[in-house]
Amino acid sequence: MLDRRQTLALAAAGLAASAVPAFAAGKKPVIVNALGGIMNPNIPLGQKATFLPGGEELDIDVRAIADARASGVTAVNCTLGYVAGPQDPHQFTLEDLDQWDALLRANPKDLLLVRTAADILKARDEGRIGVIYGFQNALQVGEHLERVDQYAARGVRVIQLTYNPANTLGDGSMAPENRGLTPLGRKVVEKLNQARVMVDLSHSGERTCLDAIAASKAPISINHTGCRALADLPRNKTDAELRGVAEKGGFVGVYFMPFLKIDGHPRAADVVDHIEYALKVCGEDHVGIGTDGSVVGVDDLAVYQGALEKEIAERRAAGISASGERPDTYPFVVDLRDRNQFHKLADLLAGRGVKPRVIDKVLGLNFLAYAQEIWG
Repeated sequence: MLDRRQTLALAAAGLAASAVPAFAAGKKPVIVNALGGIMNPNIPLGQKATFLPGGEELDIDVRAIADARASGVTAVNCTLGYVAGPQDPHQFTLEDLDQWDALLRANPKDLLLVRTAADILKARDEGRIGVIYGFQNALQVGEHLERVDQYAARGVRVIQLTYNPANTLGDGSMAPENRGLTPLGRKVVEKLNQARVMVDLSHSGERTCLDAIAASKAPISINHTGCRALADLPRNKTDAELRGVAEKGGFVGVYFMPFLKIDGHPRAADVVDHIEYALKVCGEDHVGIGTDGSVVGVDDLAVYQGALEKEIAERRAAGISASGERPDTYPFVVDLRDRNQFHKLADLLAGRGVKPRVIDKVLGLNFLAYAQEIWG
């Protein structure tokens, strides 16, 4: 039995339950990357690029859009604004919003700002990439709760409470005290509910996550994570967290990250393992994908390895690195990092016996239903 919001999502998407997934049936599926990007990772490595107007600073070029379209992705939650660093969090966030707004204004045939669930379907039907504005920290809100309304008016639809360290709202996954949600954090959760912004508990510590689930009057999400039962690392979520999100009607996105395996070198089969486990814990209506990356492949892994070593060293020095990040690991799954990643994932899930209607839910219909619940 499908609940009301799942029925509405299926009807709106035009993808009634069938014997084959939308991909295989030749239909245009709803594919939502609950945390990802549309950048070309080869540009910072010195590759020449033909940029979209306004895309230079964001590493978004013609190839990035072409690969995104070829992948079939409908919409992507793109991280913008302050995450960490010495900048003023609020001012940096406003400047980043200006930059993204300019990019979207300059490329209306390619990109569409997603404000409602209907915009996700509009992006699919018009052949554009839906861009969801999301934060991976709420430090820029701070004690100024009115900023939530300001950000929401600018189009921000997802706000993650913490990054890896603790902040004034709660403890991140790498904060050893695991102290939970602070009084200010509870006020921010309440304000996010009022503003109809998704409360994202990715990167949070376990107690902060469980406290936020209890405090929120609306369903919450963990947009990019793995399952702690399969790989005991802080960035992955415990059964209690996963189950708590599902029981409240929320959404869990499984990432394509090194944390899926203790040795830091997961393959596509490991992604499927985590999705299958999450389906068992959460049920088929609450699991999706949040890859934490774009679809463009890395052309030269040797050059990339050198850049990654520097990045990991900088993250460790700044105190924002997570257990499982190492210079010899990649922030993606090597055999699921190209324009065919979603097709491959659908085929692998089908090979495990996952039903076609469930595959369509995992690829995007579950996020669409959750978006309808929160954004309208």
